[in-house]
Amino acid sequence: MSMFGDGLDAAVQKAFTRPAPKSAPAQMRYLVKQLKGTWAVAQMLRISQRTVERYVKDQIKKPRPDLAARLENEVMKRWQPQIRAKARQRAASTGGIVIDTRARIGYTAPIGTTDEDRLRHLTVALPPQYAARLFGAQEQGASDQQLQQIAAEALKEVYFQDSGRRAGQLEEVRLTDIEHLEFDL
Repeated sequence: MSMFGDGLDAAVQKAFTRPAPKSAPAQMRYLVKQLKGTWAVAQMLRISQRTVERYVKDQIKKPRPDLAARLENEVMKRWQPQIRAKARQRAASTGGIVIDTRARIGYTAPIGTTDEDRLRHLTVALPPQYAARLFGAQEQGASDQQLQQIAAEALKEVYFQDSGRRAGQLEEVRLTDIEHLEFDL
C-alpha cells in the first residue's frame, strides 16, 4: 500500500464534481463503457466475461470482497479524468498543496545543534513547485520512498528553513515512522 500515492489520489478525488458509482452493477457498467466491451473488463478484473455480463444485467449485485476492492479501485482510477487533471494542474501552477502529517521528523545539521528525531504534527502549505514535483513523480511511477523524499525536501524548505530566512546550514530532513498523512489541494 502506497501511503503517499494514495494520499495524493485522495486529495485529487476531493475535487470531483459527481460521486462515483457505488453499486457493483453500476461500477461494472461504467467500466464496460470506458473499456468498450465486457471482454476487456473481464481481463482487467481477472473474472469471466459471463460474470461481467451478469453484473451489467443486474443478475449479480454483491461481489466477493477482493473483487469489490479491485472494482472500486479501477473505477476510481478512471473517474472524471478531466476534473482530476485540472485539479492537479491548479495545484501545480497556482494553488499548491497542503500536507498534514504526524511523523518522526529529524534533520542533519552542523555539530552543536539539536538534530534528534522527534514526533511532530505538522500542517504545512507547500508552494506549487512541490505540488508539481509530487504529482509529476507520481505520474512517472515513483515509489513511495521517492515521494516521501520529495515531501521531506519540501518540509525542509518551507517549514524548517522558512524559504531561506533561517536554518541555512540545514542539510537534510528525515521523515520516518509516519502515523498520519493527508494531502489537501
